[in-house]
Amino acid sequence: MKRELSLILSTMMLLAIASADENLKKVENFSLEALNGKKVSLTDYKDAKAIVIMFIATECPVSNAYNERMAALHQDYKSKGIVFLGINSNKQESLDDMREHAREHKHEFTILKDRDNIVADKFDAQFTPEVFVLGKNLEIQYHGRIDNNRSEGKVSSKDLRNALDEILAGKSVSNARTKAFGCTIKRVG
Repeated sequence: MKRELSLILSTMMLLAIASADENLKKVENFSLEALNGKKVSLTDYKDAKAIVIMFIATECPVSNAYNERMAALHQDYKSKGIVFLGINSNKQESLDDMREHAREHKHEFTILKDRDNIVADKFDAQFTPEVFVLGKNLEIQYHGRIDNNRSEGKVSSKDLRNALDEILAGKSVSNARTKAFGCTIKRVG
């Protein structure tokens, strides 16, 4: 009986998680502090063809394995109207840590601090790195991983690149959901 009850509760939790994720189709505007101390809002980028939101970290070895790929993606797509925003929601990583990390890894995209995990909670972001691509009306067009392997030499599916190329071609994203992986976001409280 206990085992059956446990199985039922586990199934209900998974269904609740899945339906919560499916309910997040469009994102509300938010404002966070950038590394330069200024507030940045999603609506600041209303003319972008897409906004790539990457939940990232300074201490996570998986997120750090993607530093060069994140910088390259930004370089490859910024002139095509794609905006990249890095969001750090880890409670233990300070703005100073983030500034040093961005400088060291040549992250020229805007990086924001989500001090109380408000934005991570709204997105239900769990990992670093985890990516959300927003379209013109702040609707989620892609959610998941950057690619399918932490080791760049073993990548066989460039999921984020594929999604961005389809968006730029005016197509729907054919693989709009992939499984993100990495370190868990270290939340406040």
